[in-house]
Amino acid sequence: MPEGDTVWRAARELHSALAGKVLTRCDIRVPRFATVDFTGDTVQETVARGKHLLIRGGGDDGWDIHSHLKMEGLWHVYAHGEKWRRPAFKARCILETDDAVVVGFELGFLRVIPRSEEEDAVGYLGPDLLGPDWDPDEALRRLLEQPDRPIGLALLDQRNLAGIGNVYRCELCFLAGVHPLTPVGEVPNLPRMVELSKKLLEANKARSTRATTGRLRGDTLWVYGRSRRGCLRCGTPVALEQLGDKDTELRELYYCPHCQPRLEAPTGAALP
Repeated sequence: MPEGDTVWRAARELHSALAGKVLTRCDIRVPRFATVDFTGDTVQETVARGKHLLIRGGGDDGWDIHSHLKMEGLWHVYAHGEKWRRPAFKARCILETDDAVVVGFELGFLRVIPRSEEEDAVGYLGPDLLGPDWDPDEALRRLLEQPDRPIGLALLDQRNLAGIGNVYRCELCFLAGVHPLTPVGEVPNLPRMVELSKKLLEANKARSTRATTGRLRGDTLWVYGRSRRGCLRCGTPVALEQLGDKDTELRELYYCPHCQPRLEAPTGAALP
């Protein structure tokens, strides 16, 4: 699933192609919104909000095309006449101007809302790690509202801080030397972990290769995707488990058993 840095780059590319331009075609291929046609309207801007992407347009009665990439989605920008890199039947939204063709493929979530409903749509999200509303104190406060929740779940909860996906969740826990099942309230120097999350997304937002090791070639990630291979720091085989709030929300969890030791339970107590 794309993370906040990927969506930030997509928003920047779409903004460059659409902002200030009049739509000459608007084709939304989602049954509920198939009759919506913004042809003739001017696009104001495209912005990212965590993992959500908002194309804002219209005049006084503004509208949003609100999308979430989920697992397979992506947006492309083409010149007129350029061959699409994905099959046309996978297109869910096509927006054209005199200069460009913007296509959203396999978007896991796509809807049209009045601008007045934008806050209802994304207002529940926590501070955006790559947005103008970033507030580390508020992110920390939200995380600590559930001190017994495993940090590996809390980091993925977009209501706490918006933009972290599974890759960053695993890498952040490794860099902090914290087992992902450690309760939030027992994470050493949680403010430092929040600060690091911001630094990682900022460092990666403008490049296509995501890196947490400082390398842009070869091993760019410490633990993610390295199950049964050696930890880059100590050589211990990286563990792979599943973690989620529900069975339907399980995500792959990578960690180093040596660098991220699990907390010992008090006598007579059991770890979750």
